[in-house]
Amino acid sequence: MKRNKMAGAVNGIEGMTQLRADFLMLIVTMLWGSSYLFMSLGLETFQTFNLVALRFGLAFLLAGLVFYRRVLRADFKTIFYGFVLGSILFLLMSVVTIGLTYTTISNAGFLFSLSVVFVPLLLAIFFRKKPERKVAFGVCIAFIGIALLTLNHTLTVNTGDFLIILGAFCYATLIIVTDKLTKNVDSITLGIFQLGFAGAWGLIFSFVFETPHLPNTTESWVAILCLSILCSAIGFIGQAYAQKYTTPTHTGLIFSLEPVFAALFAFLFVNETLSAKGYVGAILILIGVLAAEIDFKKFSIKKLFGKTVNSPEA
Repeated sequence: MKRNKMAGAVNGIEGMTQLRADFLMLIVTMLWGSSYLFMSLGLETFQTFNLVALRFGLAFLLAGLVFYRRVLRADFKTIFYGFVLGSILFLLMSVVTIGLTYTTISNAGFLFSLSVVFVPLLLAIFFRKKPERKVAFGVCIAFIGIALLTLNHTLTVNTGDFLIILGAFCYATLIIVTDKLTKNVDSITLGIFQLGFAGAWGLIFSFVFETPHLPNTTESWVAILCLSILCSAIGFIGQAYAQKYTTPTHTGLIFSLEPVFAALFAFLFVNETLSAKGYVGAILILIGVLAAEIDFKKFSIKKLFGKTVNSPEA
């Protein structure tokens, strides 16, 4: 009964605006910010590909059960697109998970936010798509914030940091490819198959290079379930759905908030803290996102207090 209601609720979503899509992206970003903590906990018990396989395999099964009718109606195009996205997802999550063994939770979150720079750069190079002025300004401010959060005095990059940066590049690619593919197929079904193929790749690599096993402690079960349900099933399907109603540049900018959430969870649960420079960087990231998201013309004095003010719902 609950499953049918959930599926019906998603089927009945109408009138999604870019503002609502951006808000959904913000929720997804918060969930993804927590993923670094759960991945770090999971790596205490699992090897890299085993963790990826369990995370996305379980997420695929759960999402497939909830939306089984959509899965059964999937056509070849949706399945193939899911394979493409799932392969990119497997690559980026593998390098990020490996990188997390060589760097801190907070640092990983900050470096992964370089995707906010890679998205408009890739769009400009491959699609000749010039960003809006306010978006370009927001990207610049966010980039400065990320630099303050990540660079040290020697400007060196260790193996873990390099892998996280590579993951950020892969994620920027995933954002752009997702934007192109979700326009022609059912985004929920696409998101489900994306999870399935990522989990399948993880399982194959785990059997070849590792010794896969199931969770055997309370902590490992908590890590896997949170990664699967919150960070993967809800996160990636929510992203695939929301990206139909917003732009890839907006998506990248909103996801630049991910290190802020990652640092918050790291502080609350493992006592990681930022330097003063790091907090300045976090604030600049927030300013960059707001600068790109807010239409300042709607907040002019005349429109706020003049006689011609209309209701936002009008």
